[in-house]
Amino acid sequence: MKQTLKDYLGLGLMAGVIVALDQWTKSLVEANIPFGGFWSPWPWLTHYARIVHWKNTGAAFGILQDFGGVFTILAIIVSIAILYYFPQVPRQDRILRLAMGLQLGGALGNLVDRLTQGYVTDFISLGNFAVFNIADASISSGVAVLIIGIWLKDRQSAAQEEAAAPASPEDAHLE
Repeated sequence: MKQTLKDYLGLGLMAGVIVALDQWTKSLVEANIPFGGFWSPWPWLTHYARIVHWKNTGAAFGILQDFGGVFTILAIIVSIAILYYFPQVPRQDRILRLAMGLQLGGALGNLVDRLTQGYVTDFISLGNFAVFNIADASISSGVAVLIIGIWLKDRQSAAQEEAAAPASPEDAHLE
């Protein structure tokens, strides 16, 4: 029981840091850049990277606009699922636990916006890519970590199976 609480404390700390950073950066943008405006430290950089003030009523990276209610419910379901399954993940599987923490923090960061404002504030604009925020980046990073973790686990399992497999008769003939 103590270890489970300790595990949840780690998950909560990771998600909490992400939510705090996400909300703090969004509040800075909202307080200092008018809606639709942008800021860039150097004019030559503006084409490649800038901070903008944008409202997103859809999903990450601006897709499916005006489906905010669906994504509010989805964020709640994902958060509950992560909280439910987290203790079932072996403590040694740090990659999956990291992925779950990143995804929970991102889901909660955008959920706070949806519940308090009815939309998500996005502000990071790179080149022609969709505008996003810290929570979106956290969710995407969590998915990337999850994919890499699954790939590494598959490679490890394949290597173990190969090492445990008996030598084929053709291999024995060559010896």
